[in-house]
Amino acid sequence: MPAVNTKSDKMLKRAFFYVGMALLLFICLFPFFIMLMTAFKSSEEAIATNPTFFPEQWTLRHFVDIFNPDIFPYLTYLQNSLMVSLTASLISVGIAIFGAYALSRLNFRWRIQINASFYMVYMFSGILLIVPLFKLISGFGLYDTRTSLIIIMIVQTLPTAILMLNSYFETIPKDLEEAAKIDGLNRVKVIFYIIIPLSFAGIVSVFVYCFMVAWNDFLFASIFFSSSENFTLPVGLYSLFSTPDYVWGRMMAASIVTAIPVVILYAISESLIKGNTTDGGVKG
Repeated sequence: MPAVNTKSDKMLKRAFFYVGMALLLFICLFPFFIMLMTAFKSSEEAIATNPTFFPEQWTLRHFVDIFNPDIFPYLTYLQNSLMVSLTASLISVGIAIFGAYALSRLNFRWRIQINASFYMVYMFSGILLIVPLFKLISGFGLYDTRTSLIIIMIVQTLPTAILMLNSYFETIPKDLEEAAKIDGLNRVKVIFYIIIPLSFAGIVSVFVYCFMVAWNDFLFASIFFSSSENFTLPVGLYSLFSTPDYVWGRMMAASIVTAIPVVILYAISESLIKGNTTDGGVKG
């Protein structure tokens, strides 16, 4: 009997676990389901008094409208977001690779203190940096330029990028570097030929993190941009609320298309992390 009870208890716990996971998944995905269905509804049906889960008449009109520059300059905002996010992410990751390698491999004065100081970034909210950054950006004449937001996104993401890569580099066996140095490689070549290939999945993950921060930023973009031609997608979507062309269907369609690049990058990084090992570097 005790064995039977133990087996039934395990099955009951497993059932509760899966029910809880299904409920949590439903709660998380339900808003996205409503957003997706609203994007395919007509304007009248989207604001109907008696809402429906599925569109009575499916339409792609809202997806066509958001790419119409006379209604919504989506492509201009998309270009701005891509330029800011890609540039800031590449620069941040490039600097973080060398900074993280120095902190994880080199012994120099104040290394521990410098490493610990990066954790202080989490103690302060980004909004506290607005005033000093605004004075600096304005002083250099970069206000209302995409360069200003690129600089700010690098400032925002670089500390975390260094911390993440530092932890990743520490998992790489130091014997690989010692063997490479015996073969005549200097530290720079070790980084490019040993560290980066073995850490490629981690580097991609850090890039995705930096890209997501820059891509989804609204606070700094809304403050440091005043011209609509420089708006990124979050600010551009917000500006659509105050125009006569605002309808729920267009907002939902634009939000779905805006989320696609991040979803694709996240899926790529997830597959790289699952398939990445250092076995190939230690064999032989």
